[in-house]
Amino acid sequence: MEYNIALVPGDGIGPEVVEEAVKVLHKIGEKFGHKFNFKYTIAGGAAIDQFGEPLPKETLDICKESDAIILGAVGGYKWDHMPLDKRPEKALLGLRYAFGLYANLRPAILYKTLKDACPLKDEISDKGIDIMVVRELTGGIYFGEKGRKETEKGKCAYDTELYSEKEVKRILKTAFEIAEKRSKKVTSIDKANVLESSLFWREIVNEYAKDYPHIELNHMLADNATMQLVRDPSQFDVIVTTNMFGDLLSDEASQITGSIGLLPSASLNEDNFGMFEPIHGSAPDIAGKGIANPVAAILSAAMMLKYSFMLEEESKTIENAVEKALESGHRTKDIAGKGEKFLSTSEMGDVIAGLL
Repeated sequence: MEYNIALVPGDGIGPEVVEEAVKVLHKIGEKFGHKFNFKYTIAGGAAIDQFGEPLPKETLDICKESDAIILGAVGGYKWDHMPLDKRPEKALLGLRYAFGLYANLRPAILYKTLKDACPLKDEISDKGIDIMVVRELTGGIYFGEKGRKETEKGKCAYDTELYSEKEVKRILKTAFEIAEKRSKKVTSIDKANVLESSLFWREIVNEYAKDYPHIELNHMLADNATMQLVRDPSQFDVIVTTNMFGDLLSDEASQITGSIGLLPSASLNEDNFGMFEPIHGSAPDIAGKGIANPVAAILSAAMMLKYSFMLEEESKTIENAVEKALESGHRTKDIAGKGEKFLSTSEMGDVIAGLL
């Protein structure tokens, strides 16, 4: 099979980790007889510097001609002074909106060999962590009406949380279908005790779940969920939640697994077209030093094979290679113990590619 992939390296360590994902995909292509055609394009701060805008039309056009998008990271201190609608992160919102990428999948897995890197007590981490956070990505407060105005209290700013029944149902479909292939357990997270939008969300979840009587459904308030994730993360299997709560909770889930440099993500639309990116951000403080962990980007490529191209075996082959590399003691700086030798970004990519 032949696939066209748009590469958006972006800013900071983005270009470094994307190269390792490409390296691994080339190896997968050789092993399984696929051809991956890569086309580089630009977004984020790099695009601002070159074109004066975070998401140029040319970038969108290249992405539209592709079968999937691999993104490195966008943003950095350099552009923090800019207004919100001009910052590098606007490129992410623009890509999500342009392609209708409403379903964000963020797996959080604690590898047994990295248990010591988990910040939780042994009696908690020994139970294991294997969570799939399903976050609604194109609705809610990030996309609702926002602005500033004068009031009797003086200057004010506002952001609006708004969800339609259709938006809630389609993210639930994603979550419940994933749960069917896992442990058949869904936890819906909201703030139904104080937010009308969350009360509406919960009502739809309860109605929708009637079509899945074999799946265990639990509701949890967002503030409680933040506590439960560190008290006993093993209680969770599939988490489904809103854009803002998903943003916060998925980052928390990533930290309890030991390193944010290990975790991938997928953002999908109804046709399974997707954008795949590590969740670690641009990390400008280590950019260019060759010490970034490429595992999250490599596993993001594996998610692309699974969710957009339906290449389950190829995806699993990458996941197994990553696990073997870690079990064999290969480490990048972020997951190496004190005084322990670590590999560079490209060396870690070489090891994983070699294990395929």
